[in-house]
Amino acid sequence: MYNKFLGTGEKGYHPLRKIRICLSGLRFAMHYDLSVAYKVYLSIFILIFFFFLRQWVHFLVILAATSLVLIAELFNSAVEILCDFIETHENHKIKVIKDISAAAAGISILLWAIVMVVECLRLYQMLLT
Repeated sequence: MYNKFLGTGEKGYHPLRKIRICLSGLRFAMHYDLSVAYKVYLSIFILIFFFFLRQWVHFLVILAATSLVLIAELFNSAVEILCDFIETHENHKIKVIKDISAAAAGISILLWAIVMVVECLRLYQMLLT
């Protein structure tokens, strides 16, 4: 990819390459990080139900919450990997950085869990009636 500030790399915008890189990163995260994988699979399972029931608002709420938690988890994983790459020994400053990153992911996980429970209860009530 061309870096206009440094003047290096290949010129031209390739959206398909960007999509491929994005999917490659998601595949890598799902393969090596169980917390990403189970959220993706559980959300897809619930999203399929709401899609076929044509409950679009519920579908979009779950999609937004899942996207938020995946973004937070991916950034958390990237920060942890980068910190481990920079400092292999135990370091108090690195621990603080990792804890802050984990807190951000934890808040998004809490929101995702609340949304999933509420939406699953709504789905259960819809299936009973």
